[in-house]
Amino acid sequence: MHPERRRFLQAGLWSGLAVATGTAPVSGMEVKPSELDESTVADLQAAMDSKKFTARFLTATYLARIDAFDNKGPAVNSVIEVNPEALTMAEQLDQERQARGTRGPWHGIPVLIKDNIATADRMATTAGSLALVGARPPADSFLVKRLRRAGAVLLGKTNLSEWANIRSSHSTSGWSGRGGLTRNPYALDRNPGGSSSGSGAAVAANFCVAAVGTETDGSIMSPSSANGIVGLKPTVGLVSRSGVIPISHSQDTPGPMARTVRDAALLLGVLAGEDPEDKATSAGRSKSFADYTRFLDPHGLRGARVGVVRQFFGFHGGVDGLMEKALGVMKHRGAVLVDPVLIPTLGQVEDSELLVFLYELKAGLNAYLDRLGRAAPVHSLQEIIEFNERHRQQEMPYFGQDLFVKAQAKGPLTSKEYRTALELNHRLARQEGIDAVMDRFKLDALVAPTGGPAWVTDLVNGDHSVGTSTPAAVAGYPSITVPAGFIFGLPVGISFFGRAWSEPTLLKLAYAFEQATTFRQPPRFLPTANLS
Repeated sequence: MHPERRRFLQAGLWSGLAVATGTAPVSGMEVKPSELDESTVADLQAAMDSKKFTARFLTATYLARIDAFDNKGPAVNSVIEVNPEALTMAEQLDQERQARGTRGPWHGIPVLIKDNIATADRMATTAGSLALVGARPPADSFLVKRLRRAGAVLLGKTNLSEWANIRSSHSTSGWSGRGGLTRNPYALDRNPGGSSSGSGAAVAANFCVAAVGTETDGSIMSPSSANGIVGLKPTVGLVSRSGVIPISHSQDTPGPMARTVRDAALLLGVLAGEDPEDKATSAGRSKSFADYTRFLDPHGLRGARVGVVRQFFGFHGGVDGLMEKALGVMKHRGAVLVDPVLIPTLGQVEDSELLVFLYELKAGLNAYLDRLGRAAPVHSLQEIIEFNERHRQQEMPYFGQDLFVKAQAKGPLTSKEYRTALELNHRLARQEGIDAVMDRFKLDALVAPTGGPAWVTDLVNGDHSVGTSTPAAVAGYPSITVPAGFIFGLPVGISFFGRAWSEPTLLKLAYAFEQATTFRQPPRFLPTANLS
């Protein structure tokens, strides 16, 4: 057994479990603002250009804030591991800035990445699972290589819903065996959403400028909405998945999470690009841009035809009220609202979506584990299942692994059942779904609430979430969520989604809405929601 793995299982585990069970201290203390709070990429670059700050200062300040408020104090528990090389990276980038200038807008900017994204450094890549403690990826993921090349400082890795929420049908978002439970910084007893739980909470809590999440269905959109930030799920194939622990190659995609649309657009420009190791990215060869900020327009709603998907209304009165106000803003800013529009196939793909997940999870995860080599602690989905059974108290104290077991029972990707389900998903979500309604009404985008306010975390019964991410997720099409207001102090987001490769249009609309509303407010780390 790898020494780090043994130490973690025997000693470090229980501190994480204490957070998960709620025995870690929860404080209603007043969190003093930092001079970096709500800073944007442009703010920090200007400060470094003027020599007010250095990259080392920024990195040290964020690391100190993580220690004070993520590990201690409110104990948000969003960061599963800080990068022991972060300060060294920052110092080298400071020296380079002084000697040769900057590489671009991300030079010296600290970012966090989700713990299912491989780094070939001293940080682990575990998807939150103790089964992968000690495993070392042979290389950086493609997107991490791009971040390094852009001059970003890799601050650390964020906690997540273990295995990106694919282990159990009764899972709790934000909990992992390795990382424990991430809390929502707006109300610490509320859920941060998932599976990019730590990325959402960390960005909201000002532990970094921006973070990278991943989504299969809802895993960027949900935590972005619940934590009051901007999250963009790209078209599948715009951002490489190589080196990302997989669920479904049909739907998986990394994407940016930030406090502003502009910073999300900046990060997308770094992440997007063709990768020979991910065939899906060849389709985006002529569809990606190095700079997505060129599409941002404060008047971007003017003349835009936006379809209001009323099928996603009615699940929460408060959300409906915020949405009506948001639609009023859009109309006032010149949008042409087509209201209502119906996605004719909505609700028809849930069973086939899960079936595709199960087949692709087994094939993709086994392939990923194979690339880790013989020294890896586990080599197959079956071995992970067996590990979890041997370490049931640590890995399965609240929910099991029924989805893993079902996936293990599936056959190869040549199976007729799989091919039929995948074809059905694409037809219903694309040609007969989003494409059909947008063609019929000549729309630029569709709009809907992203979800409801964060629910009280329930480790006994699992999640109580309601979301609207599935149409775009199953189609492999892009979506973006931006803050739309608050309900009892809990953030709620609004989603714009549309055709494949329509990121420029969605960013334009989201930016115009953001500039017209400015709903983003930093969290107060309250112990519970203020219902008075």
